[in-house]
Amino acid sequence: MKIALGQVNPTVGDFAGNTRRILEVAGRAAGLGVDLVMFPELAVCGYWPADLLEKSSFVARAGEAVEEIRAWSAGVGRPAVLVGSVMPVEGEGKQVRNVAVLLDGGAVRLVQGKMLLPFYDVFDEQRYFEPAKEQELVTVRGQRVAITVCEDAWNDKGYWPRRRYAVDPVERLMEGWVGDGVKVILNISASPFWEGKRAVRREMLGALAKRHGAVVAMVNLVGGNDSLVFDGSSVAVGPGGEVVAQARSFVEDLVVFDTAGVGVGSGVEVDTKAVWDALVLGTRDYVRKCGFQKALVGLSGGIDSALVAAIAVEALGAENVMGVGMPSGYSSEGSKDDARELAGRLGIGFEMLPIAAGYETAMTTLEPLFLGTPFGLAEENLQSRLRGVMLMALSNKFGALVLTTGNKSEMSVGYCTLYGDMVGALAVIGDVWKTKVYALSRYVNRAGVVIPEATLTKAPSAELRPEQKDTDSLPPYEVLDPILEAYVERYCPAEEIAREQGVDVGLVRQVLGLVERSEYKRQQAAPVLKVTKKSFGSGRRFPIAVKVQI
Repeated sequence: MKIALGQVNPTVGDFAGNTRRILEVAGRAAGLGVDLVMFPELAVCGYWPADLLEKSSFVARAGEAVEEIRAWSAGVGRPAVLVGSVMPVEGEGKQVRNVAVLLDGGAVRLVQGKMLLPFYDVFDEQRYFEPAKEQELVTVRGQRVAITVCEDAWNDKGYWPRRRYAVDPVERLMEGWVGDGVKVILNISASPFWEGKRAVRREMLGALAKRHGAVVAMVNLVGGNDSLVFDGSSVAVGPGGEVVAQARSFVEDLVVFDTAGVGVGSGVEVDTKAVWDALVLGTRDYVRKCGFQKALVGLSGGIDSALVAAIAVEALGAENVMGVGMPSGYSSEGSKDDARELAGRLGIGFEMLPIAAGYETAMTTLEPLFLGTPFGLAEENLQSRLRGVMLMALSNKFGALVLTTGNKSEMSVGYCTLYGDMVGALAVIGDVWKTKVYALSRYVNRAGVVIPEATLTKAPSAELRPEQKDTDSLPPYEVLDPILEAYVERYCPAEEIAREQGVDVGLVRQVLGLVERSEYKRQQAAPVLKVTKKSFGSGRRFPIAVKVQI
């Protein structure tokens, strides 16, 4: 059987646009003579719809979209279509089900419900969906196939040392397989990206194929939706676990393979490039799907804002990005020069709006209350907050989204200012450790200097007081980041981190204390583009008012 993987980028709630795109790709697949074209999980309505699923009108529109695709499939010479959607549930339990719908010859041939509903990390499907109680094999164009939805293929006891669920839907389906001929397992997915996941996904599918002696094909969603970035990377593997077809990552694609033959596989790109591509795609889709075209970036002359500006230019085009320098009396001439040079190399508009006068005015207003107190955090943060005011004024005036420039290291320990540098619509690098920021910045400069060398080599500083350096308040990032990664992403205790990293347990506890005291800041932060296994946001849920033993 000739199968096409239709890797598409839907927008949540855009039923007309999503259906139009599905039918356009299905038409292209028809021209290639395929028997079946597959589309991702919830491709009809977009992923993740969250509480929209509780609106009957939303579910009804999904049904209308499926009906339009069904009618299209009745045409002469058109392939069968396998597409993800939601459908209402009659009787007791949840009101909707996450389903794969098989449409062929103008008829609904199968509605396969999702059995395993993930409830970890960013997933909360048990809140909305009624799980399928049974599944069945189906014959498509003379070929028997097993159809699964995303998580239903992620519970193979031969691959995972500890499974999340007692039931393995694929195993159940394959137990019902009788007769000779090639076995085919189809999986429609909405599997978000994190660094290293593409390799895990491919290994898992290969293990599944070898265990059942089957061709396994997975079509995955691509695109950014709020904090989640879907990498696509749709793939088909043969019974020996070998790749027989591979879609590109982070772009829409259409890949065709034959279950009776072997296609051409390709390798997975290195993860630095993958993280870059994910951030670019996530930024582009966030801005555009929110109805905007332009972005603002506060350029300090530092490496974080330089990287965010470079990502924004790649995502939106230089003509749609504006850089704003907002020096105070503590900003160095070198930083101002670096910001100008970066803007010139990126080809973006740039304005220098000094905040010194506004800062002095604010300090004069506060002087009666601040009298007799030493210069400290309040005065430092006032500068940052004035910059936030300026950026939001420009955003309102010119209709451009502000991109925040804080990294994951800073967000972890609270080395960021509420209503200051945290102001904005999207935390582009909020899931990127500071040490990774440098790696990505060197990737930006792979073909020539874009980010100035001085920005890459100077000591990090917020420049909110004379001669300030980040290391005045924090350990060096090459020491800090491994501690934070172990605690934030893997939940390791202080003693284990100290042993693992070879550092003093007192230093570890000091860092972990900063993490715990900063939860109130993170829960007021802009949405973070997820590129690691555990990012700040819906996938990491902790109370604010809590006393934690470190």
